[in-house]
Amino acid sequence: MIRVADLPVTHPGRRLLSKRTPFFVAPTEPRCSYCLYVPTTWTPEAELSVMVAVHGTGRSVGELREGFIPFAERHNVIVVTPLFPVGIDDPDDVHDYKVVDAHGIRFDLVVLDILEQVRFRWNARVDTVLLCGHSGGGQFAHRFLYLHPDRVAAVAVSAPGGVTLLDDSLAWPDGTGDTQQRFGIAVDPGAVARVPVLLVIGGDDDGRADLAAMGEPGHSRPERLDRLAESLTRHGTATQQVVVPGVGHSAAGTRPPIVDFFTGLLTGNA
Repeated sequence: MIRVADLPVTHPGRRLLSKRTPFFVAPTEPRCSYCLYVPTTWTPEAELSVMVAVHGTGRSVGELREGFIPFAERHNVIVVTPLFPVGIDDPDDVHDYKVVDAHGIRFDLVVLDILEQVRFRWNARVDTVLLCGHSGGGQFAHRFLYLHPDRVAAVAVSAPGGVTLLDDSLAWPDGTGDTQQRFGIAVDPGAVARVPVLLVIGGDDDGRADLAAMGEPGHSRPERLDRLAESLTRHGTATQQVVVPGVGHSAAGTRPPIVDFFTGLLTGNA
């Protein structure tokens, strides 16, 4: 695998691997892929930080990347956007990545392998990353936090339709009672509590119709987010909650608080 630093400055590969990159196959799971935005300040010596942004059910990866480009340029952060495609081993499946493992794929490990490739190719700092996700991506993001709190500097969770509580009396994905058997990882609430978390939702994002159509009548996205906030707070996590007035179920609409949250952490003004 070619590192960007191995290419002469005038080589066309430098242009291909800078700013908006093409999609790359995930190194250990070729059915998944990822693309990046590499800011114009990148140099081989820079060792830039990384933000991972996880898509929702619609897989709007290009739009997701575009939305974080101003943040990437302003704060010299590489944006990594994985793509977990619809229909892996089930032509109708759209949800499996949200619960982290399915059909023999550990989507959390796919992300860790992607980060290792990003570290090598772009000389990036990936020991801990900023992590965010909207809707299904928000489901994945907080579950990834539970399993790998040592790899996450901060997490922003936007409008998830399902949540996992820090509750050992419940099996995954409702709770964390069987993670040792399922993942070989015992979730440590104390380690999770060391990671600051933003929970954000649009003020007009009720979600009852969507959840009822999926067999969960009587539930709403705000109710799910409140349950997650209560669970995290009870175990000591520094949790911020933001409701964005006039916004529905929109990744773009909930992005400004995420940008503000990460900006505060990067600039020491959180």
